[in-house]
Amino acid sequence: MGQYVGLKFREQGQVYFFSAAPYVVQVGDHVLVKTDEGAGLGRVVVLREEPPEGLTEEDLKPIYRPAAQEDLDSSAENDALAKEAYAFCRKCVRRHRLDMKLVDVEVYFDRSKMIFYFTAPGRVDFRELVKDLVRVYRTRIELRQIGVRHETQMLGGLGNCGQVCCCRRFLRRFEPVTIKMAKDQNLFLNPAKISGVCGRLLCCLAYEKDSYQSFQSRLPKMGRKFQTAMGQVKTLRANIFRDTLTFLSEAREEVEVSLDEWEQLLAGAGPISSAGAENGQPAARLPAFAGKKSQPPRPRPPRTPRGRRPEPSASGGAEKVSPKEAPATEKPAPKPETERQPVETGDARLEKQGEKRPQAGAPKKHRKPKKKYRGKKKPGGKAKSGEAGKK
Repeated sequence: MGQYVGLKFREQGQVYFFSAAPYVVQVGDHVLVKTDEGAGLGRVVVLREEPPEGLTEEDLKPIYRPAAQEDLDSSAENDALAKEAYAFCRKCVRRHRLDMKLVDVEVYFDRSKMIFYFTAPGRVDFRELVKDLVRVYRTRIELRQIGVRHETQMLGGLGNCGQVCCCRRFLRRFEPVTIKMAKDQNLFLNPAKISGVCGRLLCCLAYEKDSYQSFQSRLPKMGRKFQTAMGQVKTLRANIFRDTLTFLSEAREEVEVSLDEWEQLLAGAGPISSAGAENGQPAARLPAFAGKKSQPPRPRPPRTPRGRRPEPSASGGAEKVSPKEAPATEKPAPKPETERQPVETGDARLEKQGEKRPQAGAPKKHRKPKKKYRGKKKPGGKAKSGEAGKK
């Protein structure tokens, strides 16, 4: 069975696996390997007897050979060259007045390429800067923009816990961290407390994410009332470290029980409602005291319709009911007859008033038409401006 080694080319870089056969190496040794970008000098950090998960023997490339003293001296010269290039690049940045911050410089083992890592709030036009670097070092130059988390990973620092930042010590890949993780852990949403030295949310918030999700899936909702074997209780708070739940009993006393005991209390309270079981929470009893008690609706007395209600037609409208189909209704009783007075005609009314009815063929009296005042002064009014000027 062959031996498989994990190599690091930089202190804060990722671990890459290679096959060590036929050489025998130990942790801390330096070896030479061939990569897609040329020869590289790596340090052994992991030894395995079997290939890592997801990789086969065909995927792992063999190491070239163990590093000699000349290789270590060449690596030390590259480190000195990187420090010199860092100082020179900062001078060029100030001269060109570029809005960027240089973080680190990496020089390949065979000096075929140099990478300058920097941070910037936006895009930077560094074409003139690249020309200056190529003119001095005569090799391929790459300027790579990184984020603030990678900057902290390269530079290092002390976190809020007093230890070296996790990204510098052992983290090699950054997982997304959201504010919901802090809410699930009942932390104070104070940016100074939940942010790291990089200004982003703490990476350690994601460490216990699965534990909190598993614990909360077993908890009932806080502040609700449940019907249990001890009677009606109200949930108050939970403790993830002790795996317990505290509730208020009918005697107004706080009782702390484990989640297993809580499930037993619920099981002895009678039938269980299926509400909440779909969300992964323990099935809770329907509280009989939640809100007002619902009373059954009172039966309505049957109404005596005057006519048949129209039934909905196939087209969605209401069918009309013909008067023939309408049920006959009782007619109201007739009123008692009274003495009717004779109705006076128009001539009789005129005779009473002392007027005569106009005879046929007589000329009709016409009213004089009212005069229309256009442009003239109305009686009691003011004349228009045009007429006043003419006068």
